[in-house]
Amino acid sequence: MGLLGDKPRTVRLEGSRVDLEAKRAPWSLWADGFGRLSIRAVQVIVVLIVAAVLFLGMQQITVVTIPVVIALILASAFAPVMRWMRSRGVPSLLATLITLFTIVILLGLVGWLIVWAVRNQWDELYAQAEEGVQQVIDWVGTLPFEIDQAQIDEWIATATDFVTSAQFGSGALAGVSAVANFITGFVLLVVVLFFFLKDGPQLWEFLLRPFRGEHYARAQRIGDKTVSTLGSYIRGTAAVAFVDAVGIGIGLAILGVPLWLPLAVLVFLLAFIPIVGATLAGILAALVALVSNGLVNALFVVGVVVLVNQLEGNFLQPVLMGRTLKLHAFVVLIALTIGTVLGGVLGAVLAVPITAVVWGVVQVWDGPNAPARWARRKRKEEIA
Repeated sequence: MGLLGDKPRTVRLEGSRVDLEAKRAPWSLWADGFGRLSIRAVQVIVVLIVAAVLFLGMQQITVVTIPVVIALILASAFAPVMRWMRSRGVPSLLATLITLFTIVILLGLVGWLIVWAVRNQWDELYAQAEEGVQQVIDWVGTLPFEIDQAQIDEWIATATDFVTSAQFGSGALAGVSAVANFITGFVLLVVVLFFFLKDGPQLWEFLLRPFRGEHYARAQRIGDKTVSTLGSYIRGTAAVAFVDAVGIGIGLAILGVPLWLPLAVLVFLLAFIPIVGATLAGILAALVALVSNGLVNALFVVGVVVLVNQLEGNFLQPVLMGRTLKLHAFVVLIALTIGTVLGGVLGAVLAVPITAVVWGVVQVWDGPNAPARWARRKRKEEIA
């Protein structure tokens, strides 16, 4: 009857014809491996753009973001103390005030010790280190092979320009240099820390209201993993830094190295920068010993630093940190480099714990002990 006939017509498509239609452009452009790679590339670009916008926005309000991040880290570090007091029946407000005053007193004591130890001897320490560098350069000039002095001067000038540049001093140093910003940031830090300690779980629960089902469970795992990772990091790093400072300080005092106390304080501070910090502290101590007590004493100082670092790497960190920061040294160095370039000194300090948090989130993405699918170890049968 044609198109307007009374009886409907049934149309059957053969399988081969359907396959042929599906293989034609433009669908085939996105169906093969290169097409899927292109889609993933576009997704990655979008994610990077969003991350860049967020980062640039956070850089514009560092007086807010830095205190909030530090407050989160401190609250995570003292979360076990809060849980212990609450389990013993201590009221939440009283437990919060006790913990908050303890943190403020500890930070004040550390700041006072740093100022007291370094203030009166910083000029001498700087002069000793500079003279030690010059002695090393003079010694290099006595080597049997020729080294271009102009190249050495260029390296020194580059390093000096970098250390004194605004890029290296951005973040923490730039904020501390402005007294008003420092006071504002510290007050904000104390206030935010108070609320994190007192109402941290409730604040996180409020942020999770839009999530349901598995997404809610995943967000809960992410929050728990972030707090445990940051807390373990700050507690373990502080303990390791204290042991390093005491061990190296005692060694320097026994060897008769002058300025051993400010050197020990610098060891404590630099220990919060993994790998690189310990190396810088050892080099500085060796340079001071070289100028003051000679080459043999400087070699003994190097031996003390290496011994303490071996004790830290093989015993203290595995015991105090466990598997919290189980990151490869290559990943740590890359994170430190990126953090230093983007955030200066503060970026170098925060780069490793943030990287550890990201990796910890990946490890609990699909369950308490189930990493994200792409990050799971392959079984032998899967490899074969």
